[in-house]
Order: sequence, then C-alpha cells, then structure tokens
Amino acid sequence: MAKESEKDKDFRLMRAVQNGDMVAFNELVDRYKDRLLNVIGRMLSSREEAEDVVQETFVRVYQHRQSFNFKHCLSTWIYTIGLNLARNELRKRKKFRHYDITEMQGNEAEFAVEMKLPTRLPEVLNSAINGLPEKYRTAFLLRDVQELPYEEVAKVLNVPLGTVKSRVNRARMMLREKLKPRVEEYNALSKNTLLPVSLL
Repeated sequence: MAKESEKDKDFRLMRAVQNGDMVAFNELVDRYKDRLLNVIGRMLSSREEAEDVVQETFVRVYQHRQSFNFKHCLSTWIYTIGLNLARNELRKRKKFRHYDITEMQGNEAEFAVEMKLPTRLPEVLNSAINGLPEKYRTAFLLRDVQELPYEEVAKVLNVPLGTVKSRVNRARMMLREKLKPRVEEYNALSKNTLLPVSLL
C-alpha cells in the first residue's frame, strides 16, 4: 500500500473533523501547533501572546471547518487564519514596538532557527529577524524557517509569487548586513586568545 502523503493525511483528518471527530481535530492541532507557534512567536516576540493566537487559530479552524475547500492546501488555510490573527494583534499595539531579545530569554531553544552558528549567534539572529519590517519578516519566516514552497507562501500572504521572492531576498540581504559585523567580531575573538592557556 502506498504511503499516505502529507496532503492526503491533512484531507483525511479534515474530513473527520468536519464530521465532528475530536480525536482527528486533536491530531490536526498536534500537526500544526508547533509550526504556527514558531512563526507567530517570532512575529509577536511574546510567547504568551503567540500561544493565545495559536489557540484562537484552532478555535477558528474548528468553527469554520465546514467552509474549508478541499481544492486548497489545508496548511495554507491554517497559516492564513493564524497570520491574520497575529497581524490583528500587531495592529492593536498603539505604536511600533521595539523588539527586544530579552523578552525571549528562556525560550531561545523554542524560537531558534536551526543553523550551525556559534553559541551566541542564535540570539543575535533572533534579534535581527525581529528587527525586520513585518512584510519581510513574515515572508522570510514562512519560506526559510518553515520551509514552505514559494507558491504556498504567496497564497498565505495573498501576494504574487514574484513579490514573495523579492521579499525573501530582501529579508536575506537585510539579515546578512545586520549579522556581518557580529560574525566578523566573533571570528576575530575566536582567533585571538588574550592570555596563553598556561596562564589561565
């Protein structure tokens, strides 16, 4: 028997959810909650607010389960709901908030991008990502962190494919510029030991 694809599994679970199967709904939540929390947590820079938004996302998924169109990807539909709720949360904030990596202390592992970086650099990377303008940050997170195909990111964000590619490239360039001094600084420090090891 052929292995069930991710899309087929999503559709099987969603059909069961539409029939009121709560076991299937819980399985669907388990499939997507961590991925959503990763993206939304980075958008809002608050673990607590992100958890609330993710919870509300799945409430909406269940409430509107009958409106899901099987011509579309379930993941796209869920991400769209979650990102719209996260954007609403950002709009509620009266003025632009300056993101601070200290808000995420203790949660670095949960929000860390899995890259082979020197010890302190994941913090710097988180800070750099949080500093990106929202439209670039969201495109970058969906494409490079969640590894969604460009086409799916375009559907989630409801923008043309070319716009997504442009935003992702712009985000990468901005991150490269922000991280370059820190990487150079790290490399310089790692090459120069201030005291001979025997004296330490």
